[in-house]
Amino acid sequence: MNTAARADSLIAALRAALGDAAVLVTEDTSPDTLARHLVDWRGRYRGQARAIVRPASADQVATAVRLCSAHGVSIVPQGGNTGLVGGGVPDATGTQVVLHLGRLNKVLAVDADNLSMTVEAGCTLAQVQAAAAQAGLLFPLSLASEGSCTIGGNLATNAGGTQVLRYGTARQLCLGLQVVTARGEVLDMLRSLRKDNTGYALRDLYIGSEGTLGIITAATVGLHPRPRGLCTALVTCTTLEAAVALLAATRAALDAWLTAFEVMGALPLKLVQRHLPQAAQVAQTVSLGDDGMWLVLIEVTSARSEQDASEALEHALATALGEGLVSQAVVAHSDAQRQAMWGLREAIPLAEKSEGLMVKHDIGMPTSAVPGFVATTGQTIAARWPGAQVVCFGHLGDGNLHYNVQPPPEAASGDALQAFEGEVNAVVFDAVQVRGGTLSAEHGIGVLRRAELARRTPAVALQTMHAIKQALDPDGVLNPGRVLMG
Repeated sequence: MNTAARADSLIAALRAALGDAAVLVTEDTSPDTLARHLVDWRGRYRGQARAIVRPASADQVATAVRLCSAHGVSIVPQGGNTGLVGGGVPDATGTQVVLHLGRLNKVLAVDADNLSMTVEAGCTLAQVQAAAAQAGLLFPLSLASEGSCTIGGNLATNAGGTQVLRYGTARQLCLGLQVVTARGEVLDMLRSLRKDNTGYALRDLYIGSEGTLGIITAATVGLHPRPRGLCTALVTCTTLEAAVALLAATRAALDAWLTAFEVMGALPLKLVQRHLPQAAQVAQTVSLGDDGMWLVLIEVTSARSEQDASEALEHALATALGEGLVSQAVVAHSDAQRQAMWGLREAIPLAEKSEGLMVKHDIGMPTSAVPGFVATTGQTIAARWPGAQVVCFGHLGDGNLHYNVQPPPEAASGDALQAFEGEVNAVVFDAVQVRGGTLSAEHGIGVLRRAELARRTPAVALQTMHAIKQALDPDGVLNPGRVLMG
């Protein structure tokens, strides 16, 4: 049977099992409906799919996997399609099936006494946050894309976000999973336990695997008491070394009350001023001075009261001002001011997108190594490409920088851009590796970083990863070509 005939047979089988409405194909679906499943958020990766399959339950996911496997068709799991490394869109062959989990969108249970909640994978992050808030609790994972990204995707990529400093990544917030395996079996690990020492940690194996080992269909997540007090501030530091010293000082003074510590260089702020001036207005409350200044966003929570949070942060900042770590500080005195401060930080990726193509990096390293990395790498880039500009911002509290490089005009497109990207990647990743860092702190590997992973990961680690993939997905049904080469 030829490829087209096998595909037609698969479509018929999927529709018979899941219903006609659950299976979209190009022949009877508008291009606009399909397009959002075929292009990544950055517009860097575009593919074609034989079908978009939208199951409504874990059992339907399992059925779809079994049918695709039987027909020799590979599957690309997809949630909100907000990924940044090309891991959630099909390739260009038009033979793959996109398995979109948006219909698995129910909050299944909230156990307030156990500080846990069980949700289906297609729930948006905002939906999970809202369900926790309705119970008077907090689900602290927070991303700029939380209105459209899904909890299944967050776990599949081990998302980080702005509060890792206090609460950890998605992995630390997950208690249990339900996963459909490459064989089309439902593996139910939806326990709400914080201690479970029975055998291998299968839950952790699937978290961060980007849909290459199994398809997450539901999760039990840990919740936290909702803080009674919250205080946010924007401060300026004359150097990045001062910002790191400020981080150490506020950690020592505030301990677990310190929930966010974000840093923004001068250039990303200028991009926001250029492209999203409304979002940049809050930056006028502090003077940025020269291009060497750094803007820091700090957030503190208190279990007691708003006043406690405000007094604690103001005291820490007053001390920092006295020690010369901070040149200016502005504390938010209303929710609108707080939202404006966060709006400035979250506007940077959109401003970058409006500015044009950039070579992007999601790197991580010990916070102590960040100033030296930024200084030396910036000098190397400026010397080799005088017209290039570095857009640096990110989660300094956990050592995760978004270190993006805008190419000079002569390398802004075509083969020149491709060559520039390769050379810049080598400069950045070499500098990261020397400092014991990582080439992907929170975005994952996907297609974008798989060659770098293969090049820079020890052979024994790569062999182990390939062995796990071979054991769990021997036929390469799940998201082939992502994470691992070959």
